[in-house]
Amino acid sequence: MSRQFVLPDLGEGLTEAEIKAVLVKEGDVITEDAPLLEVETDKAQVEIPSPMSGRVEKIHVQPGQTVKVGAVLVTFADADGGGARAAAPSAARAAAPSAPAPAQAPPRTAGGPVPATPATRRLARELGVDLSTVRGSGPGGRVTDDDVRSAAGKRPAVAPARTPARPVEPVGPAKPLAPVGLEPPPLPRFEQWGPIERQPLSHLRRTIADRMALSAALIPHVTHFDKADITDLNSWILRNVDEAKRRGITLTLTSFLLKAAALALKDHPQFNASLDPAAGEMILKRYCHLGIAVATDRGLIVPVIRDVDRKPVMQLAQELAALAERVRAGKATLDDLRGGSFTITNIGALGGTGAIPIINYPEVAILGVARGREEPVVRDGQIVPRMLLPLTLTFDHRVADGADGARFASDIIRRLEAPERLLWEW
Repeated sequence: MSRQFVLPDLGEGLTEAEIKAVLVKEGDVITEDAPLLEVETDKAQVEIPSPMSGRVEKIHVQPGQTVKVGAVLVTFADADGGGARAAAPSAARAAAPSAPAPAQAPPRTAGGPVPATPATRRLARELGVDLSTVRGSGPGGRVTDDDVRSAAGKRPAVAPARTPARPVEPVGPAKPLAPVGLEPPPLPRFEQWGPIERQPLSHLRRTIADRMALSAALIPHVTHFDKADITDLNSWILRNVDEAKRRGITLTLTSFLLKAAALALKDHPQFNASLDPAAGEMILKRYCHLGIAVATDRGLIVPVIRDVDRKPVMQLAQELAALAERVRAGKATLDDLRGGSFTITNIGALGGTGAIPIINYPEVAILGVARGREEPVVRDGQIVPRMLLPLTLTFDHRVADGADGARFASDIIRRLEAPERLLWEW
């Protein structure tokens, strides 16, 4: 009996994807977890692995086609012509949100596919772990990253500490905020003034346009400008860049920015939040997953590094380099691209003296960084050259005031100006 593989639930409200490449052809016999399709979602371009072994009986999609979640992508049959093994539900969902765990995980069918997200499968390949030999501890028997690390003899990642919610004074019943909406007027006929050319937007560019317009329309943006004296930090990086490279670490300013922002967010939790206008509530996130904007030839993509507050700077530097490489190569998974609570965008490599970034909705703040430059500064009555880094903190004025933004930015700057302390503060 033939089995159909449909576009899985992609999570975070994603409802469709554009087919970028079909990596198999009808008649191919493939194994579970073999590359099947490349799709571009509202997040980025990702690779979908095959959820089962068998023969590709029919391909229902083609490059350039936009398909909805639940649409049939590929029909499988067994390599010998019989029906293909059905994928476990969790394996057929490319990094979809986990379902609540049952009281006891059901046993896996002998020879059946191993339930694990694409990110966990990639980790297993990198560590040389055979997933079929790993007992899953996740919901429904899903194999987690920690299960793979344990099987490889590595220490599981530290689980983020749960910070107890701070008590707040009652302020009366929650009320919804006013809706925001605007209908654009029709465009003029540009042809009347000269020749024109119309170019269709790519799926990713169209998504970026929609999200930026949504953010600008829904969020009252306010921006705080400041500068950090990173003379000592820049000197430390230059002194240690070669030694770090020998250890396989790409040492950059961005990893220090990530760490400084994460630690400052602990003291200013309203910037690590989302606003629920319908409920009239602010959702404070007791985790610190930071997005870092990465420029690619397809557009701006924001992958996420998790638990930044709990990781040392050197580990962040390693993860950042690997993550940026996957994004630029179009190999990022959906797990790499979602769940962020605060974003940093660093345009310093491209120049400029500053920028006002748009908040990555539904977050409430974003830190923009421009190129550091030597400037004359008065210190102890003397004019001396110092390396100054322009910072712009843009935030949602509904959840924080200007004084809050100034204090938050000052806490980030204070940490950047004391790099030795930043190296061990975590």
